[in-house]
Amino acid sequence: MMTELEKMLSGQSYNPMDKTLIKMRFDARILLETFNQTSVRKLGARKKLLKNLFGSTGKDLYIEPTFNCDYGSNIHVGNHFYANFNCVILDVAEVRIGDNCFIAPQVGIYTATHPIDPVERAKGIESAKPVNIGNNCWIGGNAVINPGVSLGNNVVVGAGAVVTKSFGDNVVIAGNPAKVIKRV
Repeated sequence: MMTELEKMLSGQSYNPMDKTLIKMRFDARILLETFNQTSVRKLGARKKLLKNLFGSTGKDLYIEPTFNCDYGSNIHVGNHFYANFNCVILDVAEVRIGDNCFIAPQVGIYTATHPIDPVERAKGIESAKPVNIGNNCWIGGNAVINPGVSLGNNVVVGAGAVVTKSFGDNVVIAGNPAKVIKRV
């Protein structure tokens, strides 16, 4: 029989109130609390906290506080990653972000999803779909990347975009829902 963590990571419906998941979220929140309160004068300490939080990181990792996530361990970022103020990554499933990616302020990247049926939703179960973002991507301010989305390499997401489906390489996308507005 699968644990709730195994169900969560495999995309199946799971109970987020499982004691193991609650502890994992609590531990992440403690690291985030420390990170978000660490002085800009202590960049090395901030970087170390993020490396302890994330599943994997490349070189030159920098995130402006405040930053929030669910678990941290399901976030994998490549080399030269930058996220501006108030980034939220709900990493119930894996979030993989390539090299040379930049995230503007107020961006949300979400893997968690809930049943559409109100009776099922009221039971408190969740599921998740991974998010993948290629190399050399720039996500504009207040953009939202929804569960299950994959973005190719060299994608620019316009400010305020709501990305509900996947896009290939070399495009600028914008709008709600996001659509291709230019090829790069």
